[in-house]
Amino acid sequence: MSSTFFGLNIAYSGLLNSNAALNTTANNISNVQTEGYSRQQVVSQAAEAIRTFATYGCAGAGVETLAIERVRDEFYDTKYWNNSANVGEFDMKAYYMKELEGYFYDSGDAAGFTKVFDQFAITGLEELLKNPSDASLKSQYVGYAGQLTDYFNGVYGNLQEMQKDINSEIKLQVDQINSIASSIASLNKQINTIELAGQTANELRDQRTKLLDELSQIVDIQTIETPVTDSNNPDRETGANRFIVKVAGGQLLVDDSEYNTLEVVARANSEKVNQTDIDGLYDVYWVPSSMYNSYKADVTNNPALANDEKISWNDYVKIHGTEFNLFNAAMGGKLKGLIQLRDGNNGEGFSGIVREGSAIVDGYTDANGKTHDVVTVDVTADWLTDLNKSNLSDQGGIINLGNKEFKYDSWSFTYDEAKDSYSYTFILSEIGNGNSSHITNDREGKVASVGDDVDYQGIPYYMNQMNEWVRNFAAAYNDILKKGDGGAKNTTLFTGENITYNAAAGENSQFLFDTEFGKYAVDADGNPTGYTVDVNDDSYYRLTAGNFSIVTAISNDPSLMANKYKIEDGVESNDLLQDLLQTAVNREYLSFRGSSASEFLQSVLSDVALNAASAETFQSSYTNINDSINTKRMSISSVDEDEEALNLVKYQNAYNLAAKMIQTFSEIYNKLINETGV
Repeated sequence: MSSTFFGLNIAYSGLLNSNAALNTTANNISNVQTEGYSRQQVVSQAAEAIRTFATYGCAGAGVETLAIERVRDEFYDTKYWNNSANVGEFDMKAYYMKELEGYFYDSGDAAGFTKVFDQFAITGLEELLKNPSDASLKSQYVGYAGQLTDYFNGVYGNLQEMQKDINSEIKLQVDQINSIASSIASLNKQINTIELAGQTANELRDQRTKLLDELSQIVDIQTIETPVTDSNNPDRETGANRFIVKVAGGQLLVDDSEYNTLEVVARANSEKVNQTDIDGLYDVYWVPSSMYNSYKADVTNNPALANDEKISWNDYVKIHGTEFNLFNAAMGGKLKGLIQLRDGNNGEGFSGIVREGSAIVDGYTDANGKTHDVVTVDVTADWLTDLNKSNLSDQGGIINLGNKEFKYDSWSFTYDEAKDSYSYTFILSEIGNGNSSHITNDREGKVASVGDDVDYQGIPYYMNQMNEWVRNFAAAYNDILKKGDGGAKNTTLFTGENITYNAAAGENSQFLFDTEFGKYAVDADGNPTGYTVDVNDDSYYRLTAGNFSIVTAISNDPSLMANKYKIEDGVESNDLLQDLLQTAVNREYLSFRGSSASEFLQSVLSDVALNAASAETFQSSYTNINDSINTKRMSISSVDEDEEALNLVKYQNAYNLAAKMIQTFSEIYNKLINETGV
């Protein structure tokens, strides 16, 4: 049977439960403005009944207070994190595309492309057509040409600065990932320490969720929490949990109290992907915490190595670290947006097939007597078969041959007229200088690629669009001017500054563009069968919007510029100038993306405007979705002042009733003990 004091114990359990509920309500009210705080509630159940073996069965034993837990719906947390990755991605794209749009924006009034180009190619030429031999008009015309080159130099420089800013932003986001990962791992340890003792670490779990909210905007995340069981009794849960965070399509970041660190490593100049890339773009590697100690032991404190044999920390990370796949299609968040902006090439990367029988070991000997492997790659994509559209690095790089990477020092481009085929021949780095082994014939017939196809119109895409226009426009103008006065007055107008020239070696400070294609191949009769262009030849590939300039001779003496084709024609003849005018405005003379040269800006600006508008639309859409999801999850987990006020009254009444029950039982026991004379 139940004890005489059984009812007092029941009332006491109610008093404790109501007191816990009141304290929890007070805590909720105190944190009504605390960001990331989840509403808490008391979890209770009816205490186990006592069997009395009487006719009325079991007697209730009051209430049992089990725990104080936070109110949280993980389903909405997961939805929020998944959508936050989209918000983060398009936040970055909307911001930088708006800035990019500003660089190309042209109202027609300021010194934008329209005004500069019209002054040079239309207004200036029309004035010169009226009096072709006028020295002052020629000088004015050359001045307008200089303004055109300055325009492209300026925009190119702005895009390089933007790529630099985006690259720095990538480092900041990687550092933030590391900081959050460290904090989550620390919280996991604290949470398990508390929950092993039987309590629930509500506030610490809230802190962890808030960190995951931040992380989900930087990169896509996936979380897994599983109970830790007793190794001797797998059916018994210990109270601890193993909490795992994966990022970027499933790459492990945090595993309970351990976490992996990301390290940014600047590419060397010889590792560039695109000709237009700035120096020092970052790659990202997974670096275990033990690697720095290994580096000190292997390199810094290794007495067996001479100073000139010690490699840098960056190179050590490249060798021993695991590359973080920045181009993973499953990746999201700010990191994805930044990578696409920095490296986006509209899916027009370098890709081809290694030609059968072309993998030559020790096939090339350089001026220093060093031997190099050689490989030829056949290409078919239109942006690779036209060298004026090429954006392949001119400083060497890394080529992937059948999923095996090799460094290359230089390359040449070949057109075989008989086969109507195009190919690139790569001179690989010397063995031991970047390449660990010789190329083997099993690479033949496999896919060759440099960099990745990033299907977004990012900085490299727009810079290469400018390069393509500049190359074609300069070539068209120069080809006409070379024919001036029957070829006697063949001074060209446009060139590029060769910033790496070596005067002692007889190199010129400006590119000559002597021939369009470089080295011609001929048959037995002397007829051309194709041509080869070396990366270091003075081809128009060397010309970029960044080094676009005026030929020094013309700049110093504008009268050298021809205005007629035949030397015997009069000084007022202007047939050559008429062709220059048509080249600027008539797409049958010069076409860029199906339009005339003068419509260059409309073509590029339409891309920029479309991408900027798309980014803003998606940003707004995903932000609205996030707000909707967050409203739903906050309706579950946030503190509602009105609801807590009602709870306060409810639990106060419950507490008062429990206290009144104790008072009642106290009177009963007093009557029983002191007044019945038992």
